[in-house]
Amino acid sequence: MRRTEKEITNRKEIDEILSNATICRIGLIDQETPYLVPMNFGYKDNCLYFHSAPNGKKIEILKKNPTICFEVEDDLSLLNTGIPCKWSMQYKSVIGHGTASFITEPHQKQQALSIIIEHYSPGTKYEFPEKNLQEVLIIKVEINKISGKKSHD
Repeated sequence: MRRTEKEITNRKEIDEILSNATICRIGLIDQETPYLVPMNFGYKDNCLYFHSAPNGKKIEILKKNPTICFEVEDDLSLLNTGIPCKWSMQYKSVIGHGTASFITEPHQKQQALSIIIEHYSPGTKYEFPEKNLQEVLIIKVEINKISGKKSHD
């Protein structure tokens, strides 16, 4: 990292940013072309979970290449100094890499969906009808590299 004074090295702080973020952008490689998708997600035990339709461009890409990059941010605000070239941003962000796999077993899908729901609505419990479980695909990403950065904290 070029600006080491902005680096977050405390894993607890990185986990907190992941827990507070509302959108996770995943970067995929479609042959030689990058493909970026913002997604709702859940985070637990060094893994990200995403729900998806079972078909589509991101699924086809992941079947060919399960390597992803991801990014989340939290605590964003513009710091307006009154001089446009001197404006800055307050932020906390996390970038990482991982390997995606698909969860197809119904009980594991329920567990993953519960992690996603817990992310957005802590303490809420749901039962998932079998029909809905059949219609959804769960993408699990095991994180193998992660870093954090913050500015103006």
